[in-house]
Amino acid sequence: MSLQFEVVPVTPFQQNCSIIWCDETNEAAMIDPGGDIHLLKEKLQQLGLTLTKLILTHGHLDHVGGTAPLAAEFNVPVVGPHKDDAFWLEGLPRQSEMFGFPMTEAFEPTQWLEDGDVITVGKQTLAVYHTPGHTPGHVVLHSEDANVAFVGDVLFKGGIGRTDFPKGDYQTLINSIKGKLWPLGNAVIFIPGHGPVSTFGQERASNPFVADEMPLY
Repeated sequence: MSLQFEVVPVTPFQQNCSIIWCDETNEAAMIDPGGDIHLLKEKLQQLGLTLTKLILTHGHLDHVGGTAPLAAEFNVPVVGPHKDDAFWLEGLPRQSEMFGFPMTEAFEPTQWLEDGDVITVGKQTLAVYHTPGHTPGHVVLHSEDANVAFVGDVLFKGGIGRTDFPKGDYQTLINSIKGKLWPLGNAVIFIPGHGPVSTFGQERASNPFVADEMPLY
């Protein structure tokens, strides 16, 4: 019994939507369903999964654009992000205009997340970490069982999230990465919001923004 996942890049921004599921119950969640709903539904069907919830790491349009229609169609709750990103979700119509995306109406999640919360997917669990900096309400999700973290736009292979958006802050982001992510362990594989996967140890050794000369082994 373990947590499984498959990454489906969506939207012109190639945002990594992660479909995660418990391989004992086939209950699934989608993390950051940013758009291209038809692709996500096809993958869900191919895998033979039952969608039980949608989980958001933060309020940017390329991560949340498909949320409301999926929640309505499958009648599932929307979990996250932290309430400090409410202004991003309220501003979705303006984000749509700014980025040339289809019009996306504002919505409020079923549940805001707090640092220390636990999300269940079937018989699997995800620990929630509040990781502000890219946005003030950003959260990261960690499965200890699968040794994987879903980090949204906090950290990338060789990079970190932008901090030039409203209420973004560079030092806060660095503190989130070093204070919340690194203690989870060097061997943790992370799925970023865009681009290839990596490990925390690899980024500690080589990422120019957050490396600490930590040896890989």
